[in-house]
Amino acid sequence: MGLPLRSERRSTVLWTSSAAAVLALSLAACGGGSPSGDTAPTGAADDAGASGEVQTVTVGVMPLVDLAPLHLGIDQGIFEKHGLELELETAQGGAAIIPAVTSGQADFGFSNPTSLLIAASKGLDIKVIAAGGSSTGDEATDYGATVVLPNSDFESAADLEGHTVAVNTLNNISDSTVKEAVRQSGGNPSAVEFVEMPFPNMVAAVEQGTVDAAFLVEPFLTMGLAEAMKPVFWNWMEVSPDLMASAYFTTGALAEEDPELVAAFQAAIAESADYAESHPEETRSILDTYTSIPPETAAELRLPRWVDDINDDSLERLIEISTEDGLLDGGLSVEDVVLPDAR
Repeated sequence: MGLPLRSERRSTVLWTSSAAAVLALSLAACGGGSPSGDTAPTGAADDAGASGEVQTVTVGVMPLVDLAPLHLGIDQGIFEKHGLELELETAQGGAAIIPAVTSGQADFGFSNPTSLLIAASKGLDIKVIAAGGSSTGDEATDYGATVVLPNSDFESAADLEGHTVAVNTLNNISDSTVKEAVRQSGGNPSAVEFVEMPFPNMVAAVEQGTVDAAFLVEPFLTMGLAEAMKPVFWNWMEVSPDLMASAYFTTGALAEEDPELVAAFQAAIAESADYAESHPEETRSILDTYTSIPPETAAELRLPRWVDDINDDSLERLIEISTEDGLLDGGLSVEDVVLPDAR
């Protein structure tokens, strides 16, 4: 899933789909609990770092560009300053991370907001606590787009009616943002056929005609653009100009049981996001420590925008389109899924 991590403060365990399936059996008991064990208790964020007390916490992650601030925060000692040592457990996708957090195997996790909204709507104890990567709001720099062959006749999202689009996961943020783009351009989203496939296979699938279009994020977007592929629309921006495309989360039970621990993690992530945003070259350099992105691609790819607060309006838009697409069970509000102290 990526290259070895360079910091001794990081350890990596692979969560597989089978592990997720096992965890799913215990979701009826979604109480929080913390896998942090009997390590030293965490005081207030600043006090913990000053006193030298460090608590080990487990975080479910993926080898994605969006997570660069977290890795920078480790290397720069930001988490240590806030009294935290991170044990990173790498998963193949959010399908493993969400049950790991809700079952208490991990303290914190990373996912896309739509996955978290779906989980919350099904009754899982999900609380969004910090932003991950966000849209830049500019086609020249944004990091998620639906692309086609350069000589194709596709000019707008509505032209996708009756055609195939590759997405990495069905019934999630990928196809829901495509559907929203089709709706906004006057087309019929139900007339689009979605094909699930891994991101690394998509550029070749478009080139070979296996699919007509593909939704790409970095680093695959840069690879597609290098092959002269044409963006038809920019998925994040079709939903919100500053869409929060990923987020960190925990459980309400852990937030109630150990609010100082959660506050320390939030403070460290916010500081790390600010550092990544103001140090783009260091951000690019950190990528080869936890992903397989070649350095030459890392130097060219489009970075997300990293902010230190949660975008409520962005979440509200995702709730709207996810409800329209039938992804959410029952009514759901931003207040249901965002930890009050995080807003």
